[in-house]
Amino acid sequence: MFYITTAIVYANGDPHLGHAYELVLTDVIARYQRMIGNDVYFLTGLDEHGQKVQQSAKRLGVNPLDLCNDVATKINDLCSKLLISNSDYIRTTENRHKHTVQTILQDLYNKKEIYKDDYKGFYSVKQEQFLQEKDRNVDGSWPEEFGEVIEIIEANYFFKLSQYQDWLIDFIKKNPDFIYPYFRQKQVLEFLKDPINDLCISRPIQRLSWGIPLPFDPNFVTYVWFDALINYISAVRYGSNQFSEYWPVNIHVIGKDIMLPAHAIYWPIILHACGIELPKSLLVHGFWNFSGRKMSKSSGEVIDPLSLVEKYGPSAFRYFFTREMNVGQDSEYSLDQFVKRYNNDLGNDLGNLVSRLLNMGARYSNSQVPPVTIQDEPEINLLSFWESTNKEVREFYDKKLFHMALDRTFSFIREINRYIEIRAPWSLAKSKELEDRKRLNSTLGTIAESLRLSAATLAPVTPDISIKIYELLGLNEISTWDLELRWSSRLEGNTLGEKTILFPRYNN
Repeated sequence: MFYITTAIVYANGDPHLGHAYELVLTDVIARYQRMIGNDVYFLTGLDEHGQKVQQSAKRLGVNPLDLCNDVATKINDLCSKLLISNSDYIRTTENRHKHTVQTILQDLYNKKEIYKDDYKGFYSVKQEQFLQEKDRNVDGSWPEEFGEVIEIIEANYFFKLSQYQDWLIDFIKKNPDFIYPYFRQKQVLEFLKDPINDLCISRPIQRLSWGIPLPFDPNFVTYVWFDALINYISAVRYGSNQFSEYWPVNIHVIGKDIMLPAHAIYWPIILHACGIELPKSLLVHGFWNFSGRKMSKSSGEVIDPLSLVEKYGPSAFRYFFTREMNVGQDSEYSLDQFVKRYNNDLGNDLGNLVSRLLNMGARYSNSQVPPVTIQDEPEINLLSFWESTNKEVREFYDKKLFHMALDRTFSFIREINRYIEIRAPWSLAKSKELEDRKRLNSTLGTIAESLRLSAATLAPVTPDISIKIYELLGLNEISTWDLELRWSSRLEGNTLGEKTILFPRYNN
């Protein structure tokens, strides 16, 4: 079983581009793993507790659960429109999750890993976390990301996080593949050069009632980050005999903003303290920027992902955001670049290739895919180009270089178009020579097979378009890559579909 997760979305607002990108990135990996023959369990969901949700619900005059239900509907709608193939959708208000959180808390409490103490210090309302002096800017102010910071004194429960600091440093150094890309691992180790504090895992119920009660003290609810992280094991039946079928998770896909400290420090230490095996890896992606600025609700720089999907289609959205970001780095978004990719790569290269084949098939072979009986130098060169493309694409997927995999795939698609120009089927069709007729048939058969291979290669990124191309080639479904990425004669005799415009041209 290949188990992969997104970070669960916080139920404090509508889904945005960052959520959409993370869902697509994770889905591309999940679909790739299925294409290479693995059983995949793909989890996403909604983080519903915490002070910000309680405050937002109060401001709107609604029950917190009603607010969460509304956000859950929007996230599920986004998943559907983006063709996300998740196996499960967990909500932290579900009983299966609450039970697991309370089980973990009680277990740690029984092991004396949790203690009660007074806390005096600074608290970020926006991030729902306690702060230290080292979190301040050089001038003594608090970074903008923390929002309003207040000073509080209150009793709370603490998890003995600090005693595991040396263990975590040692674990990360001994497991260089734990955090990808590698420079993110160096950031975590740099962070761990300073002592870490124990983790406050509770909030008094008089200050925050919207949360999971501590099993050993009902006057407190669970800190939202401790609660949220547990979703990764509550979804896959922690405590049951089936848990080992799923755990450890292969990849947690997360944004760089929640790598530290939640996923790279809190989560591995919580699991270690509970005697649970650690995740195999964290895949940490960057931010999308608009004119050099991070997109965020607070800055007003937001892109509605659904508006792009509704106009250009899900595969265009998935293609652009997979093609433009080198996973781990930040990337720039602009509508001009989006439309350029759409028109040039998808429209001119792929869409035009499909149209040319269907048009020529209708004119020269009665819309039947002819057999390939001649393999001269142009065919041999194209086949050789495919073999190198196939090898490179698989290697790039394994290395999580999805943008490079797409670059190589479209290089092959452009090579098919170049092959058409070399063979010039329209000229062969005018010839009375038998050999030219054979070349014409072989050309059409070669184009069709090359297009099929391209569609299969693109299937993790553009699933609906790949399926549509297969249907136009007279095929019903796409199987695993071991079967689909072999050059073959399986299309011979198939009836081609009617001419179709896959990507209507758009201007901004």
